[in-house]
Amino acid sequence: MDIETLMRMQRELYEKHRDTWDPLQPEYARNSLLWLVEEGGEVVAIFKKRGERETAQNPQLREAFLTEMSDVLMYFTDVLLRMGVSSEEFAAAYGKKHARNMGRDYSGEYERFLP
Repeated sequence: MDIETLMRMQRELYEKHRDTWDPLQPEYARNSLLWLVEEGGEVVAIFKKRGERETAQNPQLREAFLTEMSDVLMYFTDVLLRMGVSSEEFAAAYGKKHARNMGRDYSGEYERFLP
């Protein structure tokens, strides 16, 4: 599934609930970002309470993990929509960041940052 499909699906969900949800405008992006963080916290809680190995191996726990990660991704795409970001614009930014990260020396950066 690509970012364009994810954004289309999120817009479809928004359209279904547009009468009760905040408008897809930048001033509401912060709220969606806060919901994203909350959903990320639910993923962390699964790991904290049950551990990564059990989460990976237990089918019911894995399903709960995937559900919460789906919520994270839904709010992520909601933030992009509210900020007026297109899938092409995001893909270009992601590609640029990936290329930069491929050339980074993470260990060296951390050593210089936290000597």
